[in-house]
Amino acid sequence: MKIVSYNINGIRSGIKKGLFNWIEKSNPDILCLQEIKAFPEQIETNRIDDLGYYHYWFPSTKRKGYSGVGILCKKKPDHIEYGIGIDSIDQEGRILRLDFKKISVISLYIPSGKDMKNRLNFKFYFMDHFFDYVQKMKREFPNLIICGDYNICHKKIDIHDPVRNRDISGFLPRERKWMNDFLNLGFIDSFRNYVKEARHYSWWSYRYNAKKNNKGWRIDYAMVSHSLKKEMINAYLLSEISYSDHCPTVLEIK
Repeated sequence: MKIVSYNINGIRSGIKKGLFNWIEKSNPDILCLQEIKAFPEQIETNRIDDLGYYHYWFPSTKRKGYSGVGILCKKKPDHIEYGIGIDSIDQEGRILRLDFKKISVISLYIPSGKDMKNRLNFKFYFMDHFFDYVQKMKREFPNLIICGDYNICHKKIDIHDPVRNRDISGFLPRERKWMNDFLNLGFIDSFRNYVKEARHYSWWSYRYNAKKNNKGWRIDYAMVSHSLKKEMINAYLLSEISYSDHCPTVLEIK
């Protein structure tokens, strides 16, 4: 089974650039999308049907063209859960969970805190409530795979310039500690399970030729419950795919 996660930064833009052709060639069993910035009726879902996928969407109701997550899957899920039951969080369309017989998969989009004056507190609020939600979910669904844009670099090797970015949201000590605590709930950073070297990133600014110079941040993850460790086969980034300012993350699992 191949599970792919991709912050598409506007699915309509991605479609115009050839996203559907890439999905057909890549052929993931499950595709988690973040920052879709669209309602389902604005997406050419008939083309997704033709590719053989069930598809589920959780757009933002806060404002148009903002946030939103989705999941495409070849097998019909047993249950779909939209949000976590907290209006201030769910109105931004950031958490979508599909339950299958043996695993549950979440498409996650943690808020950016780059606007530190106006959004950082909400980011921490979101992180705290999501942490509690996952803690409860693991009791009922021990085989969790949480894919998405966490908007946090965990370690120094996950960011191109850890010194100059140490006071920027995405690499703050409090955010990095949250990642430690989250992993200690019983998760594996699947990519780091296989790749230990630095200079592997999943997001690059559109400015300053950042991608060309590989000045990026690794903020997209496929987190896997420890109970599934023996089922993991591989995990990697598709840095050459550029329908967005992010690249896809891939998890291969039995």
